[in-house]
Amino acid sequence: MNFGFNISLADVFKILSPLLVVLFGVLLGILFERRVIKNIKKLASKTNWRYDKIIIDSIQGFSILWFSLGGIAVASYIYPIPLAIQILINKFLIATFLGSATLVISRLLVGLLKAYTTDEQGISPLTSLFEFITKIVIYSLGVLIILQSIGIQITPLLTALGVGGVSVGLALQTTLANLMSGVNIIMSGKVRPGDYIRLASGESGYVLDVELKYTVLKEITDNLLIIPNSKIISGSFKNFSLPNKTIVLPVTLDVGYDSNLETVEKLTLEVANDLLKEKIIEEEDYISDPFILYNKFDYFSINLTIYLKVHEREFFDHLEIKHQFLKKLHQRYQAEGIEIPFPIKSVYFPPQKVDNPYNIQ
Repeated sequence: MNFGFNISLADVFKILSPLLVVLFGVLLGILFERRVIKNIKKLASKTNWRYDKIIIDSIQGFSILWFSLGGIAVASYIYPIPLAIQILINKFLIATFLGSATLVISRLLVGLLKAYTTDEQGISPLTSLFEFITKIVIYSLGVLIILQSIGIQITPLLTALGVGGVSVGLALQTTLANLMSGVNIIMSGKVRPGDYIRLASGESGYVLDVELKYTVLKEITDNLLIIPNSKIISGSFKNFSLPNKTIVLPVTLDVGYDSNLETVEKLTLEVANDLLKEKIIEEEDYISDPFILYNKFDYFSINLTIYLKVHEREFFDHLEIKHQFLKKLHQRYQAEGIEIPFPIKSVYFPPQKVDNPYNIQ
């Protein structure tokens, strides 16, 4: 039975060749991803340069797409297709490639900035809001380039977005207020991830991140404290990590009136210096020698204050230093016979009249 089909081997090859080219591109991309990229990552892990892994991670996963696009481009020229369809395929290929390139650039730029700004403790001042804004800018530029590349005029689109942006801004006033407050927080440099801050309203903690609407603090109890960005900008706060993590720790003491003040000063400074030299990790952590100022003659003791100036690794290091200092100082005072007085008040009881109607003697 003959249905009128007369297909030669050349026709079959002509039909299948574009599909084989596309399939070859996909397989080549998979091979490149699993072999080349994987081996490059192994080599990068052995180097001390921290940016090579970021570059590889940025392009990982896109090689299959790019080889597939290359296969489609070659197949479209092998198989004769109408010009209009050829133009549509070319625009699709250009748009897809530029879109993937935008994603790669976004990954790469954010990763490089984060690696460049990360300190020795692994803390980066870059926040989620900064990353979000960076990605939005890159994506916006990428979309505009894609539209321009495929022949779409972007001027009317920008005008429409400008008009629509006003309406969106009015509808999202609170969100935009927090967004702009977050931008101000980042640009001012007064609040950075890793800083310990305390708001005027009493909330305090380590800054973990500045997000789109909120600033995230971590309390010493490991609880997360979520604060709107606008509250931080509109109120006052104290940053204990700026301009540096140096803190002056005053410790108030009392000694008896029978104490030799020269001996008290000498022993107290010896205990303080010995403690500070035990606690410092690096030489630059030791800022200056402690010093003592006598304040006043109190009604039961002589009042003095010793000032300890140290560089903290963490905000609560000064509490541990004060704890150890008081323990060691108490032991030294006891050994040297220096009295730490306590309040003593003389109580006066006026004589009372006792009723004696019978004149009993």
